[in-house]
Amino acid sequence: MGNATTPMEYRRLGRSGLKVSVLSLGSWVTFGPQLDTGLATECIAAAGEAGVNFFDNAESYSGGESERIMGNAFSELKWPRHRYVVSTKFFWGLNDEVNMRNTLNRKYLVQAVDSSLERLGLDFVDIAYCHRPDPETPIEETAWAMSDMVSAGKALYWGTSEWSADEIRAAWEVAERHHLHKPVVEQPQYNLLEREKVEREYARLYEDIGIGLTVWSPLASGLLTGKYLDGVPAQSRASLPGYEWLRGQLTNPRGNEKVRALKAISDELGCTLAQLSLAWCTKNPNVSTVITGASRVDQVLENMKALEVASLLDDSVMARIDQATRPK
Repeated sequence: MGNATTPMEYRRLGRSGLKVSVLSLGSWVTFGPQLDTGLATECIAAAGEAGVNFFDNAESYSGGESERIMGNAFSELKWPRHRYVVSTKFFWGLNDEVNMRNTLNRKYLVQAVDSSLERLGLDFVDIAYCHRPDPETPIEETAWAMSDMVSAGKALYWGTSEWSADEIRAAWEVAERHHLHKPVVEQPQYNLLEREKVEREYARLYEDIGIGLTVWSPLASGLLTGKYLDGVPAQSRASLPGYEWLRGQLTNPRGNEKVRALKAISDELGCTLAQLSLAWCTKNPNVSTVITGASRVDQVLENMKALEVASLLDDSVMARIDQATRPK
């Protein structure tokens, strides 16, 4: 891999007019447990320098701390507000009261957005997501509350995360019927080992309602870096307290067998397995942006090199990658 840097590509968020960098930076896991404001600011600055304009967050990340850290970073960098796109997500809540946990009811959403904006130190977020579906609140109530959030100028766009195609369509149809602001984006997990939702279940949504995708976990929580091929390294995410559930997933022999096959391809292309995996996600035209994570500046820079790798993924390489990852 040479030193020539490929310029950042910007894609529309679905059918909306908003453009986001094809690689973006998220704060899940890292902002809080692994990063303080200083390091987070350095990572955000490095990403911004590489052309990243979308920064993803959520109310529940580190119990609100992640939003606070990101807000402090923005104010320290003194970036003008027009320069970046920032998102947050609502569902799990931070208070134990009955209407404030695991819900998308109107009371919670109206209060949650104000608290998030205060932590971020912003007047509005660009995108507000419903972080999970809520089977106990009518989709109509949620769609009205999210549309009102946009009308109030507290969010510019709204979307969903990890909703089923049916739920997304139902929300969209409520909005269509009542002339509300429609959901324009979904944030699903998507990577070489997790393809079903994005490639099959949502297939009709892109054409029918023009939904955009901001995909998370492009490296399958680190499995697609290859660093778990020989067990769990001491400083890794899977060694963090509270992330024990990841351990089994990362040391799964069948997953690691696919990782070995992919590593052979990345070695041949002269890139890292992580860069190959990120580049592969960007090849899907329905993906608006791939959310990367980093706990160090050099990781941010390494991830950005995936832009160069994407140009190496021609049809024959894509077919080989497919072969290596298809369920046996």
